[in-house]
Amino acid sequence: MTPIRRTSAMLAVVALGILPAAACTKKNDSSSYGGAPATGAATSASAGGGAKAKVAFVPKLQGIPYFEAMNAGGKKAAEEMGTIEWLYQGPTQADAAAQADIVRSFIQQKVDAIIVAPNDPDSMAPLLKQAKDAGISVATSDTDAPNSVREVFVNQATAQGIGEGLTDSLLEAMGDKGTYAIVSCGQTAENLNAWIKVQRDYTAKKYPQAKIVDVVYAGEDQAKATQMATDLMNAHPDLTGLVGECTSSAPGVAQAVKDAGKIGKVFTVGLGTPQSMKPYLTDGSSSASILWDVENLGYLTAWTGAQLAEGKTLAAKNKVNDKLPDVAFDSATKMLLLGPALEITKDNVDQFNY
Repeated sequence: MTPIRRTSAMLAVVALGILPAAACTKKNDSSSYGGAPATGAATSASAGGGAKAKVAFVPKLQGIPYFEAMNAGGKKAAEEMGTIEWLYQGPTQADAAAQADIVRSFIQQKVDAIIVAPNDPDSMAPLLKQAKDAGISVATSDTDAPNSVREVFVNQATAQGIGEGLTDSLLEAMGDKGTYAIVSCGQTAENLNAWIKVQRDYTAKKYPQAKIVDVVYAGEDQAKATQMATDLMNAHPDLTGLVGECTSSAPGVAQAVKDAGKIGKVFTVGLGTPQSMKPYLTDGSSSASILWDVENLGYLTAWTGAQLAEGKTLAAKNKVNDKLPDVAFDSATKMLLLGPALEITKDNVDQFNY
């Protein structure tokens, strides 16, 4: 039994760790590259006195609920710690080149730490080296760039746990058999590809009567995910399952099933934020969302940036706050792990406010 199957007690604990939305942001004085202006939780000369370390987080895409929830958690951490200025800026489309421009702008600003969720890990690696060579601490969060000089990867959950959780939830709804397809997002996203590999291997091993028939890529575009899911159902009339591999494709595939009138015939699961998935969980077009506390991931990301900026060494177990009392760090892989993934259903979705 995977950690995701043992959800009742765990969800009760995690629900207590959800962070409220943070206060308003301020515009960064620097120019914007490929997205909205960077926002910070506090100025360097705020009431706490003394200069604060500048921690910049560059998401794959700004403006979607998932990364906005991470931003809310990061701002909350900055407010509670009082030692950092949290800067948040991402591209308005999931574009590696636009994201790279934003990273370059933060390097030019000489921030103290840059944390990235890279759209393309390989193209981001040279920029992370450039930042480190400039004396800036570098890390990844949500999505890794394993072949880079990043000092820490803030991981939301293990690839094995997420891949198995998606597979188990879907195949349970499908009766442990049938054919399904995956609508992923970016083709080069390290985290998504790792989860898909687990899904392929785990399906073949545990569910011999089930088969993945196709994997397609919709970028971070929910409407495109809906169209691709519709095309998959038309191309494979016997299809009984769909996986939305990211927070835009999860509601997208559920919408396609709803539009096609195939609720109860084609089952879907995905990695959707709770409130974006609530309508689909309620009407049955989605069976479950496999996720984690996204605001806590943002909080942990900001906390990590503070440790790096201040030259602190991470311990094997780290007390981040009362709600994250025992966060594990693997020094061999340089991975800081938020914890196990969660199964969000119609029964517990209202425990999450984002």
